[in-house]
Amino acid sequence: MDREYCEIEAFYDGDCPLCRREVNLLKRFDRRHKIHFTDIAADDFDPDVYGKTQSEFMEEMQGRLPDGSWVSGVEVFRRLYSAIGLRWLVAPTHLPGISHSLDYLYRHFARHRLKLTGRCQQGQCTVKPPQDKVHS
Repeated sequence: MDREYCEIEAFYDGDCPLCRREVNLLKRFDRRHKIHFTDIAADDFDPDVYGKTQSEFMEEMQGRLPDGSWVSGVEVFRRLYSAIGLRWLVAPTHLPGISHSLDYLYRHFARHRLKLTGRCQQGQCTVKPPQDKVHS
């Protein structure tokens, strides 16, 4: 897929079952290939390439726009759903009460998604570390 023609590059946690389900849904509806998906849990993902840390990518959904600027959190989802032609669904999310509620709920989910998706054991929530990179 050519990233030049994408409206957004979405960085998602491929180890999160709910995140994967959402991405798979978006991929099915992205018939014009407006979205490029990058799995931050993939063995070959290197956050340094993007000038961010793995922790920054894990804190909340990140999106990179064609001009190189970044959006995060609920704004990424607004851009994703707009890219697949569901602007009518996105429009109400800008209303003050709805916008604030969505931001709050998403931040809560993002902060606790490891526990909510069964990736914590005995009170320890861990993610697999990125593969060691060989730098020459």
